[in-house]
Amino acid sequence: MKKFFTIVLIVLAVVSLFGTGYYLYSKSEEPPVVYETTSPFKTSIERKTVATGSIVPRKEIEVKSQVSGVVEKIYMEAGTQVKVGDVVAKIKIIPDVVALNNAEARIKTATINFKNAEKEKNRQEQLFEQKVISEIDFNQFLLQYRLAQQELEAAENNLELIKEGASKKSGSASNLVRATTAGMLLDVPVKEGSFVIESNTFNDGTTIASIANMNEMIFEGNVDEAEVGKIKEGMPLQLKVGALDTTKFDAKLEYISPKGVEDEGAIQFEIRAAIQLRNDAFLRAGYSANADIVLEKLEDVMAIKERDILFDADTPYVELMVAEQQFEKKKIKTGLSDGINIQILEGLSESDKYKKL
Repeated sequence: MKKFFTIVLIVLAVVSLFGTGYYLYSKSEEPPVVYETTSPFKTSIERKTVATGSIVPRKEIEVKSQVSGVVEKIYMEAGTQVKVGDVVAKIKIIPDVVALNNAEARIKTATINFKNAEKEKNRQEQLFEQKVISEIDFNQFLLQYRLAQQELEAAENNLELIKEGASKKSGSASNLVRATTAGMLLDVPVKEGSFVIESNTFNDGTTIASIANMNEMIFEGNVDEAEVGKIKEGMPLQLKVGALDTTKFDAKLEYISPKGVEDEGAIQFEIRAAIQLRNDAFLRAGYSANADIVLEKLEDVMAIKERDILFDADTPYVELMVAEQQFEKKKIKTGLSDGINIQILEGLSESDKYKKL
């Protein structure tokens, strides 16, 4: 009986050993690899370059002050539509002490001369009416009176200009900053109480406001030297504005700079394109944008995914299926590529199947 139990234990141990080995073998055996296949397809392929830049008005005008002083009042804020001549701000003139003193002294002198000329004119007028003097002699005193009157008026106007920036006779105030063009007020960089400098031949002067026509917007960007030779004026562009996620704008290339500028080791050429505005989206000045420039485009051509191509040295090929899960190398000739799809010129037909990588 003891011998029987020993034999049973030995048999069970052997069976367990073989079972464990079979289980481990079956777990370690890999299933056969099944490769996916695909076929060429018809599509449109375009090759394009991207220019980075921003949206700006075609014409932006900076409005300057004609006088120096302190900003007394700002009448408009950014975003307001203005017409030519609209008052944007008023400047409080701080007169020069020396000029003010000279102007007041000139008035006093002119007043004395005028009163003296007036008195002499009245006396000579009486003599002329009594026929004591001739008309020629009287006209000399009348001329002196009128010249003295004119000098007094000029002195008074000069004092008003120094104090207020305007004279009563002229009716126009030089201390009022007016819009010089029609459009939208883009920016008013000064605040009430700020000191401003007048625009003259030696100084640009302080900018009071900037005005632009927002109905004429352009794209200004840069193109790398490797691509600039492939573009030309008149080519269509498609703008993607960063602030407007899904909205795209059509544009037309109208300028390519003849001179490049080095930027971080690369030569960049400036370009400009006229934008076709849309009624459903408002373009603000300064928006960043990318412009897609189509360099070449083919419609309805046979293509494959560029990732499925292999290379033997410089020769492209695909692994063509010749039987079920059997493949052989097939050389192909390629054409235009957009980075995802690539045109097939020779080597494949639409009915062929090749290994998908």
